[in-house]
Amino acid sequence: MKTVRQIGSLAFVLGLFTAVFAGIPWYVMVADDPVVPWWLRIAVFCLLGGILVVLLTVALDQSRNKPRGEGLPPAESDRTVLLLNSTTLPGRQITEILGLVQGHTVFAIWLGKDLSALVRLILGGELTEYTEMMGRDRAAAPGRMIDQAAEMGADAVINARYMTTSAVGSAAELLAYGTAVKLSE
Repeated sequence: MKTVRQIGSLAFVLGLFTAVFAGIPWYVMVADDPVVPWWLRIAVFCLLGGILVVLLTVALDQSRNKPRGEGLPPAESDRTVLLLNSTTLPGRQITEILGLVQGHTVFAIWLGKDLSALVRLILGGELTEYTEMMGRDRAAAPGRMIDQAAEMGADAVINARYMTTSAVGSAAELLAYGTAVKLSE
């Protein structure tokens, strides 16, 4: 079903761009007695057909109530740098504060997935397109922060925090930051 939705989204995007960037200039150039050419008809059908396919697949997914979350990156477990959202670690002493570390990423979804999310806004339900996007963010940003801490020779990142902002349109930035420290043995 996801593949069919992606094909519908792609047809929508191709139809939209062809109609807007080729169809409108063509119409302006031949405004006297325009006969709609075959390529513009196909673009309009792709535009409308793509919307219909996305609507149908989203409605079918909603009716099935299938579990969400597939396609998210797996959590990484074998880290050499500990990641804590507290300022202390039981049984270990902080011996040196190395400084602030951070990792960030900005993700966006393409217009076709944005269309699917818009349909879900109308019909209701989880916006899985954005859930998957933020899942990738939550895997990438802390990983970059931990990589920076490892380069500094840190044993842990304490007081780790996340911050998210909307960059532009459907793009979101996720910032992970914390304090890199060395721990006693």
